Parts: sequence; C-alpha cells; structure tokens
Amino acid sequence: MLIALCLMRICAIIPAYQAERNVGDVTREALRVHGLAGTVIVVDDGSSDRTAERARAAGATVLSHPENLGKGAALRTGMEFALAAGFDVAVTIDADGQHPPEEARRLIEADADPEALVLGIRDLAGAGAPRANQMSNRISNFFLSLFAGRPFADTQCGLRRYPLRTTLSLGARDEGYAFEAEILLRAVAAGVRLVEAPIRVIYPPEGERLTHFDSVRDPARIIRRVVATLALTRGLRHVPAEPVLAPDPVRPAAASALATELDPHPRQPATAPP
Repeated sequence: MLIALCLMRICAIIPAYQAERNVGDVTREALRVHGLAGTVIVVDDGSSDRTAERARAAGATVLSHPENLGKGAALRTGMEFALAAGFDVAVTIDADGQHPPEEARRLIEADADPEALVLGIRDLAGAGAPRANQMSNRISNFFLSLFAGRPFADTQCGLRRYPLRTTLSLGARDEGYAFEAEILLRAVAAGVRLVEAPIRVIYPPEGERLTHFDSVRDPARIIRRVVATLALTRGLRHVPAEPVLAPDPVRPAAASALATELDPHPRQPATAPP
C-alpha cells in the first residue's frame, strides 16, 4: 500500500467563492498534509472579495473564473488543470473550513487503488450540523442509494478523493452543487470503484458559518440533475466512459499555460508558506 501511495501523484483542489475569511487558513493547513505533494489548487469562482489574494498569499496556485459559475464548474476547472499538470489524483476540500484539511490524509490512505473514488463520510449529528442540513443529506442519501442500487452514507460531503482522468471521462455536466451527486451516479454506471471513509467535520456557531448552499433550492436542483442523469445512463446500466478531451478554453485559458510550470513532484516544504 505504501508503494502504491508513493506512486500516486496527488494534489488538493479547493473550489472557493467569497471565501476570504477561511481560504488562507485552509490552504496553509492543506499544504502541511503529507501526501499532497505540497500542491494546493484554489479555483476562485468569480469572487468579488479577496479570496484569490488570500489563497495566493497562503501558497496556493490560483485559477480564477471571471464570473460565478458554480461549484461543479470550479471542480472541473481544477481537475482539468491538475490532470494537465501531471497529477493522477485530487483531494477536494471545501473552502469554508468545515473540513479540517488534515482529514484529507484519511482519504489518501483509505485505498491504494489510484482509480478508486473515495468519499468522505461525515457524522453530521455528532458534529452539531443544522437540522436542515441533516435532513437534506438524509433525503439525498436515500434517493441516490435507491437509484444507484447500493447504499451511500454521505452523498453531499465535499471532501473526496477523485481519480482525475477517470472522473473527467465520466462527462458530468452540472455546473453547481449537483455535480457531486451526478458524479456518483455516473461512476456507478461506469463501474468505478467507490470507497467510503469516515472523516471529521466542524460546524461553527450559526453566526460564524459560511455557506452558499440553499437547503431548499439546491436539493431541488440536485433532484432534477439526478433524474436527467438516470435517463442518460439508461437506468444505470454499465456504460463506457467517454475519452478525456482537452480542457475547455471557456474556463481559465491560463490553466494550460500554468500547468506546464507546475511540477507534480515538488519537494514538500518543511513549513507552510506564510
């Protein structure tokens, strides 16, 4: 397992929107995680605050969308860039600080197969998550498990380990929060190995919590995307993945140029950047 983990070229991707309060700390902590090759890619999804500035100052490679496109679009931008830069696997971490970056190590060590899609599993009740979040997650878990024909313990956790080429080949289309649910269904349809790993999550007091997820509107959008995905995959019969195409030039055109400068085997810094 140790040999397989050493051979995997792994980076972190942080999709971020209006996240200047936490993105610097999240980046610095992620840079300390052994196994991430000292590479953190922050995708600033059209923020009007200092998200990009704070992330860059903390040591991240920053990609920027000129306008807010959604979490799914930000994840795809980060994955396309990371794949072009020579990475095999990416651990995704939310920018709001709810996922302690050191928990990424659990996902890295959860399975030695670089083609496995590893899902973080939260204990929302134990972490004191708002009741609306708990109910939304239970509903999502129930329906996605039903449609996929296998149980899922947590379908909305943003802390995941993605095999980059395989994930992009699945052709997920959603630009928003439904991207993560759509990926699960497409992965099941394509026969991708799915692994679940318990992780710790932090929910700050109500007044300090930062979220752009609407517990009513966004689940409805997820349901629509799930229904469309089921129709596309013909009831989740096994379908072949699509070839990975070149990165979409509509997303940051600078990504390809930056990728040539990013070494997937950099030396791990002794300390995180200031």
